[in-house]
Amino acid sequence: MQIKFAPQLEPLTMITIRDIEPADMPAVTTIYEHHTLYGAGTFDETPLSLDDMRARADKVSEQGLPWLVAISENGEIAGYAYAVHFHSRFGWRFTVENSVYVAPNQQRQGIGKTLLSELIRRCEKLGYRQMIAAIGDSENHGSIGLHKMMGFAPAGVYKTVGVKFGRWLDVVLMQKTLGEGAKTVPDNSISPEKA
Repeated sequence: MQIKFAPQLEPLTMITIRDIEPADMPAVTTIYEHHTLYGAGTFDETPLSLDDMRARADKVSEQGLPWLVAISENGEIAGYAYAVHFHSRFGWRFTVENSVYVAPNQQRQGIGKTLLSELIRRCEKLGYRQMIAAIGDSENHGSIGLHKMMGFAPAGVYKTVGVKFGRWLDVVLMQKTLGEGAKTVPDNSISPEKA
C-alpha cells in the first residue's frame, strides 16, 4: 500500500510512504551507514553490511511489524522507519519500539514526521498499545523534538550507558500511548496483530 503525503515543513515536497521492498535495501543500508558513522542516534560504530540490513528487515517482517520507506518526488529513498517488539517476553506483547532514519540530504523536511505518523497508525491498527522511543544521545535534539511533536512523553533517561565518538552517551526514553492504551486490558489469548 502506498500513501502520498505532503509534509508540513518547508521546503514542501511530496513523498510516498510504502512498505519496504527488497530493491530498497541498498539505499536503506547507505542511510544507516551515514547515521552509524556520523550520528549518535545508533550506538553501532561499524556500518552494517547489506546482508545484515536484510536480516534486520526480515526479522521485522517475521514479527508481522511494519518497515516503511519514504520515496521522494525524484524516486529516491528519503528515509525509513520500522517497529520491533520492545521485549520478547509474552507480557510485553502489546509494546513496540520505533526507529526512524532520514537521508542526510533530506532532513528537516518533515519526512521523519511523516514516516513516524504512518508507523504509529499501522501499529495502532495491529493492536499495539504503547510505542517506545529509545533515542541515542540526550543531545539528539532532532529526534527528541520529532517524538515530542508526535505526542511522545519523556519516560526516563539511561545515563552514560554508551560510548561513541570518545564520549559517554545517554539513551533518552520516550513513550506514546497507542489506541486504547491502558484503558482496557487485552484478552490474554490475543496477540496484537490479531487484535
